[in-house]
Amino acid sequence: MLDTSQRTLFDSEHEAFRDTVRRVVAGLDTDRHEREGIVEREAWLKAGEAGMLCPTVPEEYGGYGLDFRFNAIVGEEVSYAGSAAGWSLQSDIVADYILAYGSEEQKKKWLPRMVTGEAITAIAMTEPGAGSDLQGMKTIARKDGNGWRLSGSKTYITNGQAADLVIVCARSTEEGGARGISLFLVETGDEGFTRGRNLDKIGLHGNDTSELFFDEVHLPADRLLGPENGGFGMLMSQLPQERLSIAVQCQAAAQRAFDLAVEFTKDRKAFGKTVFDFQNTRFTLADLKARLQVGWAHLDWAIQRHLKHQLTPAEASAAKLWHSELQFDACDISLQLHGGAGYMNEYPIARLWRDARVTRIYGGTSEIMKELIARSI
Repeated sequence: MLDTSQRTLFDSEHEAFRDTVRRVVAGLDTDRHEREGIVEREAWLKAGEAGMLCPTVPEEYGGYGLDFRFNAIVGEEVSYAGSAAGWSLQSDIVADYILAYGSEEQKKKWLPRMVTGEAITAIAMTEPGAGSDLQGMKTIARKDGNGWRLSGSKTYITNGQAADLVIVCARSTEEGGARGISLFLVETGDEGFTRGRNLDKIGLHGNDTSELFFDEVHLPADRLLGPENGGFGMLMSQLPQERLSIAVQCQAAAQRAFDLAVEFTKDRKAFGKTVFDFQNTRFTLADLKARLQVGWAHLDWAIQRHLKHQLTPAEASAAKLWHSELQFDACDISLQLHGGAGYMNEYPIARLWRDARVTRIYGGTSEIMKELIARSI
């Protein structure tokens, strides 16, 4: 169980919510998700029933009007449990795009169903030839009467197989660069919209990650999200919360890896004593414990800054960089302390280690995070 007793960020209402989240997460069939590569809709509906999806959505759109701390609790508990459920993407990213930029009709159509889990969502930025370079995207939307024709492809899209709604980033003018990018709402059933493979990944087997294809998809005018050609600015304004959300998940996964290593080394015997009794083990774990202590303090600081609308893009990038690097170090060190057992899939540390590798890539690579931080210096 994730120990939150020393943190001052949460009050009794948050802790009661955390208990609810833990009960729902404990009921997840993560082994099934690993085998099938997708989280079943029933699990989404249970999460929605428990109030775990999109808790910051206002009551007028079927939500609870809570603050980001509730989102963080879900992210922490899901990640600590070793689940790859894509709930945080819906709650922390997609919901905020619709809230911030959607029309009243778009909000009323999608947000209530996102809160209940009846609608699963995704956001499609990355393309085969353009990863972190959003300005280099090739997917294009051309004017067609009062609407648009969308053509192109996206890849590495979380929730892509299951999604009922996808926010698609596309070029809406022929000129390159940051100008002329718009966001569009593409729905399941739109003619010309198809899904490719559920991609075979190193880790995160428990969640679907897909290729998406758009072949002259006709979109009515009301499928434009936010202002025409305003997409790049919208993306930039939403990235801090996305990166903070990733940092939250990374920190919780790092803590779980550490807890597993402590449990294993205190139980496993070698040369007449426990593995924990060796000085190398104790010193390695002591160093990791100190880094985790710093990590929790920093994470809570960043969340507090975000609650006050003070977290800067550079600070969010630094949080994503630091916590994702910590996560991989913690998982790698903890696997090593398991010895050969750590390489066996029957031990949870193996899954945590596999899943940790991608967090230094998605949401912006560590190298891009350093570039963004450097620009602020």
